[in-house]
Parts: sequence; structure tokens; C-alpha cells
Amino acid sequence: MSGHSKWSKIKHTKGVVDSKRGKVFAKLGKEMSVAAKHGGGDPGFNPRLRTILMKARAVNMPADNIDRAIKKGTGELPGVMYEEITYEGYAHGGVALLVELLTDSKNRTASEIRMIFTKHGGNMAGVGAVKHLFHRKGQIVVPKEQISEDDLMSLALDAGAEDMIAHPDTYEILTDPHQFEAVHKALEAKNIKPQLAEIAQLPLTPVPVTDEKTARVVLSLIDALEDNDDVQNVYSNYDIPDDIMERVTAATP
Repeated sequence: MSGHSKWSKIKHTKGVVDSKRGKVFAKLGKEMSVAAKHGGGDPGFNPRLRTILMKARAVNMPADNIDRAIKKGTGELPGVMYEEITYEGYAHGGVALLVELLTDSKNRTASEIRMIFTKHGGNMAGVGAVKHLFHRKGQIVVPKEQISEDDLMSLALDAGAEDMIAHPDTYEILTDPHQFEAVHKALEAKNIKPQLAEIAQLPLTPVPVTDEKTARVVLSLIDALEDNDDVQNVYSNYDIPDDIMERVTAATP
């Protein structure tokens, strides 16, 4: 797994640190509000909202927070108008980044994101410079102990999945975004609980990062971007070998 998927997996297994829990809840709440505004507050009829709720439950987001966020989106409670923006850029070593944001102040956010890129050895790029290096896919990661490879592959492909990749501890299922919901429901029906389930921008051609120094610089930029309150997702096309990734993440608080 390269780029976004590998780093997300590592961060997921480390859990949500208490000091960052509030920030994670705020970002999920913002995303829920936008999803509810555009698709309604009933997750049964709003696939985007349903996907976000899965993320929220995975990090034990309180039900009251979820309820408030949805009601802000539907207008039942006063809320803020957010604009959806995607910035493109490069990290050290030619690694491409897509940064998805929700902001109530585009000018402030643009200045903050540009500063983060500059501080961490990256640079922002124009619209379209990076996006063609990614493709939008449904991605579902299942721990191996839950089901055999053959059974999961049969279940996933029958439900409409495009591919399944076996990793040391997990299976990664890839779908067309329009088939994501059907595949996820098929897994739920068999009581299979994914470690990760989302629609993401996955790299078409990963960029090898084979030295630890470059890996640290790239990951420090990604961490700094993700720490920004307006940033919802950061996607990257790096490919860092497992041994280097383990050394870098071992030193990450």
C-alpha cells in the first residue's frame, strides 16, 4: 500500500491521541454538516453522510456531537457556511499531494496552506498539475483474521469490487466510487468490520522514497497539513519501504 493508504493505516492503528481527539471530532463534524446540507440528514438516503458516520464511530465520536453536526447542516441549528477546496502541490523528492479542505475563509486558508508547504520544503502547484496522478476509488481495508482471502475475494467481487490486494496483515478492496456502498453493505451483511472504509484519491504511479531523510520531510509536511483545522484529507503518491516507514513512525509522537 503506498501513499495515503499506508500512512492512514499506521495512524489508524495508533489510535486517536486524546490531545487531538477534539480536533478530529471538529473535522468530522464539519464534514457531516456539509454532507447533510447537500444530501439531507438521513444517512439512509445520503451515502456521503453514511460514510462519514462510519469514520466517526471508528473514533468513538459522541452521539451528541454527531447530532449537532447533522442538524447544523440541515438548518435545524445555526451553522457556518463552508466552501470545499482542493489544493495541489509537491513535497520534497517530487512527491505529489492533493489537499482537500472545508473552510469559511478561503483567503486565510490559502495563506496558511502556502506557509505550511514552504516551511516543510514543499511547494504549491496550479490547478490540474497533480490531480491527474490520482484516481478516485472506494477503498476498504479488512484485517486478515476476520475472513479468508478466497471468501473475501468472492464476496467483494460478487458485490461489484474491482480488485483486492493482500497485504501482510490486511486485505485492501478497491471499488468504483459508485459501487463502494454496495460492497460495504455486502461486508456488513456478513458481519465483517473494515479497519478503513472510504472513498479516496489513490495514486496511479507511486513515487519511490528510499532514504529516511526524505521520508521524514515528506511525512512532516503531511502531518503539518493534516494538523490544520481546515484540512480534511491529504492524499500522496509516495512509496516508502516498510523498514524506513517503521523507523520514521517509531519516532513520531
